[in-house]
Amino acid sequence: MFPKNAWYVACTPDEIEAKPLGRTICNEKIVFWRPGPGQVAAVEDFCPHRGAALSLGRVCEGQLVCGYHGLVMGCEGKTVSMPGQRVQGFPKVRAYPVAEKYGFIWVWPGDPAQADPATIHHLEWADNPQWAYGGGLYHIACDWRLMVDNLMDLTHETYVHVDSIGQKEIDETPVSTKTEGDHVITSRFMDNVMPPPFWRANLRGAGLADDVPVDRWQVCHFYPPSHVLIEVGVAHAGKGGYHADPKDKVSSIVVDFLTPETGTSMWYFWGMARNFRPQDTALTAQIRDGQGKVFAEDMAVLEAQQRNLTAWPDRRLLMLNIDAGGVQSRRIIDRMIAAEKPAKLVA
Repeated sequence: MFPKNAWYVACTPDEIEAKPLGRTICNEKIVFWRPGPGQVAAVEDFCPHRGAALSLGRVCEGQLVCGYHGLVMGCEGKTVSMPGQRVQGFPKVRAYPVAEKYGFIWVWPGDPAQADPATIHHLEWADNPQWAYGGGLYHIACDWRLMVDNLMDLTHETYVHVDSIGQKEIDETPVSTKTEGDHVITSRFMDNVMPPPFWRANLRGAGLADDVPVDRWQVCHFYPPSHVLIEVGVAHAGKGGYHADPKDKVSSIVVDFLTPETGTSMWYFWGMARNFRPQDTALTAQIRDGQGKVFAEDMAVLEAQQRNLTAWPDRRLLMLNIDAGGVQSRRIIDRMIAAEKPAKLVA
C-alpha cells in the first residue's frame, strides 16, 4: 500500500509549537512534539496505561504528559513517571526517527536502523535566500498514488483548471517521459501561446508584460516514494523559453509532498517556490492563495475518483500514453513495497 522505509513530511514546525500534534501516517498513529528548542520527538499516540491518545495531553519540561491520568512519556517511548505509581515495568511505546529539515518535520515510519536524514533529497530553494516559498496543507480522502498520477500527467489542467492554469495547448502538446534510476521526469514545452490567468498574474507580479505570447514549460520530477517537484514557468516568446534570461521570464517550482494517512486518505503539503522578487511577502501570499484554489479543484476530482474506485474495485482502468509518468512512478513505488516484504520460506 505504501513504503515505510522512507522519509515523509509529517507536519510543518508551526503545527507543534504550541502543543503536541497527533497525526496518522502510513496507518501509524503518531504524536509529535518539541522536547526543547530545535528538537523534535515522535512516539506512538498511545498511552500504555489505558490507551488514551497522548496527543491530547501537554508538554511539560520537554516531556509529554498524558491528558487522562498524568503519565509522563519520554522521547524514547519509555514512561518516565506517573502520579502515585511505580513505572519501571511499564511497556515502552514505539519511538519514530524524526528530522527537521528544509522547513518541514520529517518522519520515518519503517525500520529505525535504516533511517538517515542525509537521504532526504536536497531542496535548493529551501536553503537559498534568493528564493521565496509559500504553501499549505490539505487533507484529501483519496489514495495518495492517485495524486502521484495527477501530478505526473498535467493534461488534466485543460479541463480541471480551465479558469486558472489550463489552456488547450496543454492538451495539444505531446509530453515526453524518461526515467533516470528512481527519478521519473515528464516534460511538456509549449511555444508561442498566450499565458493563462495564473501566469498573467505572475508576469505582472514580476513587472513583465502579460498580454503577449509566451513560451511555457512544465517539467515534473517524481522522487520516491511520494514527492513531486514541478518546474513551471513562462518566458516572453522567442527569448529562449526554459533557458531564457531571468529578466524575460517568471519561473517557479511547484512543491508537492504527498504523505499517506491510510489506504484511502492522505496529507498533501503543497506550495510554490520562486526566485523572482523573493522579499515581496504580498506577492507570496497572492501566489499561495491562487495556487490553493487550483489544488482545491484537484481535491474535488480525486475524492470523487476515489469514491468510484471504492465502489467498483474490480473495474479495469485504461493506460494511455499520457499516463506514462504515473505508470513509471508506480512501478518504482511497487518495487519499494515489494522490497520491504519478508522473503517467503522455501520448503
